[in-house]
Amino acid sequence: MAVIIKSVQSGSVAEKKRISAGDCLISVNGNSVNDVLDYRFYLNDRKLRLVLKSEDGKSKVVTVIKDEFDDIGLEFETYLMDKQQHCKNKCIFCFIDQLPEGLRESLYFKDDDSRLSFLFGNYITLTNMKDEDIDRIIKMHISPVNISVHTMNPDLRVKMMLNPKAGESLRYIGKLAQGGILLNTQLVLCPGINDGEELENSLRKLGELYPEVQSIAAVPVGLSDHREGLYPLEPYNAQTAGEVIDIIDRFNEEFKEKHGEIIAYAADEFYLKAGREIPDADYYNGFPQLENGVGMWALLESEFMQALEDCEVKERKRRVTVVTGQAAYPLIKKLTQKAEDRIKGLEINVVEAKNKLLGSMITVSGLLCGKDIADALDGIDLGEELLIPPNCLRSEGDMFLDNMTVSGLSEKLGVKVTANGSGGDELLFALLGGTDNE
Repeated sequence: MAVIIKSVQSGSVAEKKRISAGDCLISVNGNSVNDVLDYRFYLNDRKLRLVLKSEDGKSKVVTVIKDEFDDIGLEFETYLMDKQQHCKNKCIFCFIDQLPEGLRESLYFKDDDSRLSFLFGNYITLTNMKDEDIDRIIKMHISPVNISVHTMNPDLRVKMMLNPKAGESLRYIGKLAQGGILLNTQLVLCPGINDGEELENSLRKLGELYPEVQSIAAVPVGLSDHREGLYPLEPYNAQTAGEVIDIIDRFNEEFKEKHGEIIAYAADEFYLKAGREIPDADYYNGFPQLENGVGMWALLESEFMQALEDCEVKERKRRVTVVTGQAAYPLIKKLTQKAEDRIKGLEINVVEAKNKLLGSMITVSGLLCGKDIADALDGIDLGEELLIPPNCLRSEGDMFLDNMTVSGLSEKLGVKVTANGSGGDELLFALLGGTDNE
């Protein structure tokens, strides 16, 4: 398979070798290039022999000598160079199936692409992979790989994912581990289905693959109000959430005795639902599962309090509003109160926004839409600026789930709207108006 070069960086080695946009890259050092992983792997050699075909169909061979870590300057249409792999599972807990109509189109695409796991940290199920795909990952040492496991019981995995390959593909986890590939794993837990004894079994079997399995995240199933015709699932409550934490704690206690560290973590939401205190930042061993909502609370609090301690600002005449989801509201309220106590003249109004679009069981700030925020702030004096959670915007940072833009929200509310940054230090910086702390 040949891939088309979209552009060539100015001043790059490729430009000096007269490689042009529109040329097709056929091979590197005799190896065909099918996607970005092939390209990056074979680009590691210092001497490169590129076979290309120009737009007029003429073939050409270019030899490049590069510095060890230099990129040669070729840019392609997408990171993957071909179509993104679609998920072939029909998981009983799939959140995409619970989305209402009318949201951003990209939200409805279910990806399950191993390349995106390596490039961007996406989680994959392994169900659309073959032995040769696993062999390629091991050969190229594509590591780490993030895997949505859900259960280590093959029969139960088939039932949960409604894919006959779901059970058989579990063997790839062991094969990757044997090949020295580091793995971060995820268990989306559904009450009465894959928790309890099944959770204990999954933790034990994944723990046997340590140190290649370097982390295990247990995440509660997310349930929206749009589940018509879907598998009947119940949300976690204080008791069942506490039972999950207890199972993980028992596993970690035994695991630490044997290996000197822990690898399994319950998502913050389990602690909030159980009404239990979230562990401090030291518990999370470098936060390997932040994207799964594991340790976000502890990290934000730790970063914010450190930034506040280091802050030399003693006075700042400023009145702002911070909007957040129901889950994070207690923490944001606590932190902003600390800032008000420390910095004279700083007034912060924290507003809790309920998720009307997806339903009352969705409490995280990352799934708030523009209208949810606008409704929550209706009639409130917002001061000179509104700070919104950055994770409720798409990666480009300008649009909510419901297609409302940041500028549209700003116009609607009549106030400057700013994403407050993902870290605790960034939150304090935004509260102070984005100016130097000294």
